[in-house]
Amino acid sequence: MARRPGGRGSASARRAAVGAMALAVACCCFILADAGTTYYVGDSNGWSFSSPSWPNGKHFHAGDTLVFRYIPWIHNVVAVDEDGYNGCTTPPGSRTYTSGADRVTLAKGDNFFICTRYGHCNLGMKLVVYAA
Repeated sequence: MARRPGGRGSASARRAAVGAMALAVACCCFILADAGTTYYVGDSNGWSFSSPSWPNGKHFHAGDTLVFRYIPWIHNVVAVDEDGYNGCTTPPGSRTYTSGADRVTLAKGDNFFICTRYGHCNLGMKLVVYAA
């Protein structure tokens, strides 16, 4: 059995393997770059009555994730439309979150959220986030 000069595999096989690894790394980087940014609503205060001013100065994009942290038996999060936001109502089809650590992916445009527990929305516990 004759040995090839330069080691075990051929140069073309090594180039193919290196090319495949480079392609895999590039795909992973593309997927991670497209994942968006994660924001914690209210920062260390969590989802609370001070949350309406929390988005000020932040720039959100479609695909970013909001994490709402709160005590579930005191608060909830309801994703509503503009009418639900303005009237503190839950229109049909609204999504209600109750885990206390809810992750919501932002859609392009205005995203409206309210708390429907104990009249909290009427007391100002609501949030609108614009995503470019």
